[in-house]
Amino acid sequence: MNPPSSLLLTDLYQLTMLQGYVEYEMEEQATFEFFVRKLPSTRNFLLAAGLEQALSVLEALRFTSEELEWLSGCGLFRRTLVDYLEKLHFTGDVYAMPEGTVFFSDEPIVRVTAPLPQAQLVETRLINLLHFETLIASKAARSVLVAPGKLLVDFGLRRAHGAEAGLLAARASYLAGFSGTSAVQAAPLFGIPIYGTMAHSFIQAHDDETAAFERFAYANPDNVVLLIDTYDTEAGAAKVVSLAPRLRQKGISINGVRLDSGDLADHAHKVRRILDEGGLADAVIFASGNLDESIVRQLVAAQAPIDGFGIGTRMDTSADAPSLDCAYKLEEYGGRPRRKRSEGKATWPGRKQVYRRYDADGRMRSDILTVEDDPQEGEPLIQPVMRAGKRLQASVPLAAIREHARNQLTRLPHALQALEKGPDYPVHVSTALRDLAKAVDEHRL
Repeated sequence: MNPPSSLLLTDLYQLTMLQGYVEYEMEEQATFEFFVRKLPSTRNFLLAAGLEQALSVLEALRFTSEELEWLSGCGLFRRTLVDYLEKLHFTGDVYAMPEGTVFFSDEPIVRVTAPLPQAQLVETRLINLLHFETLIASKAARSVLVAPGKLLVDFGLRRAHGAEAGLLAARASYLAGFSGTSAVQAAPLFGIPIYGTMAHSFIQAHDDETAAFERFAYANPDNVVLLIDTYDTEAGAAKVVSLAPRLRQKGISINGVRLDSGDLADHAHKVRRILDEGGLADAVIFASGNLDESIVRQLVAAQAPIDGFGIGTRMDTSADAPSLDCAYKLEEYGGRPRRKRSEGKATWPGRKQVYRRYDADGRMRSDILTVEDDPQEGEPLIQPVMRAGKRLQASVPLAAIREHARNQLTRLPHALQALEKGPDYPVHVSTALRDLAKAVDEHRL
C-alpha cells in the first residue's frame, strides 16, 4: 500500500516533450538512469530507498478520465496527445539496486528502459520519490550507526514538508534501522511499529502535575511513559516515584519517562538516580527535543543513561543536507548510447552495472562502474525488478529491506561509518565505459 498520487503530479515540460515525441512518432526504446552526481559534503555514503513506491507508480501508470478531461480542456495540448495518453500504460523494464543498498556518486540505483514517451513521463515522480526516501534513509542511517542498541523513533511528522513526506520519512528511517515512528498511518500503510507518549499540553491542562500523570496512566495503562519536564524535571521524576505504588495497586506499571528539554545528559543522570532509588529501575528514560545524530552521539559518548531517542525535524528535513544533486538522464535511445556533455554535468553513456569488491574482512573495498555487458570481478549490484511493466517478484517485505540495510551498514569501511567526512570511497570507471564515452563524443556511435 502506498500514498496515492495523480499523473498530473509532474512538471509541465514532461507533457510538452511528450507532445513532440507523439507527433513525430519518437517511440523507440529509451534508457534513463537515476543517480547522484556528487555526495553532500556531510555524507560518506548514501542508502538507496524509494524503489517500492517507484515501482508502484509504474504499475499504476494510467490517466483517469478526469485528468484526461482537464488535459483536453486546458488549452495547452492537442487532441493527438490526449488520445495517446488515454491508452498509455507502462510496458518497460526496470533494473535497480535493492532498497537498503549503500551506494556512491555516479552509480545508478534505478534504470528504466521503455518507449521514450513512457520513460520520459515518469521522470518527475520517480525523482521525487527516489530522491526523498534516499535522502532521509541516508540521514537516518547516521543515527543508527552512532547509537547501536538504542530505541530510535521518528518524531518528525508534524514538521515534515507535507503529509506524504512525513509518511515516507517514517518508511525511509525504519528501512535504515530506526525502531519505529510516531506517525500512526505508517502502521497500517507500511507495518511500522508506532510509539508515542504525551505532550506538554496534557500536563498544562491539569491544575496538578501528579493528577495529569495519574489520569494519563489510567487512560493508557499499557503505555505509561510520562513527560516530566513541563515544570521541573527532577521534581517531576519524584512525583512519578510517589505515584508508582498507587498505580501498582491498580495493576499498572510505569514503563518510562521522557525528557524533552535542558541538559539532557545531566537530567538523565539525576532522573535515573531518582527512579532507581524509588524502585523504578525498570523504567526507561526516553529523550527528545531537536535531536540529530551529532547530539545523540554526544549523549551516547557521555554515557548518559538514556535508553531511546525521538528524532524529528532535523531528520525528516535532512537539515544538514536537505537535497541531493541527483538526476534521471537519458543514456540510450533507439539502440544508440547517448551522453550529456554539459559543463559540470556530463554523464556516462549506455546501460550500466556496478560491481562491488570486498576486503578479507568482508568490508566494502571499491566499486567499478561499467557498461552492462562488461563483466567484472565482484558483486553486481543492479538487478532486474520489472519486465514488460510487471514486477518480477512480489513486493519485498520492509523487514527484509531493513535487514539488508543493516548488513550493508556493517560492511562499510570504519572510516565511512563516522559522522565526519572520511576518505572518498573508490569508485573506478572501467576502460569499456570510458571507451564508449569517447566513441559517443567522436560521433562514432
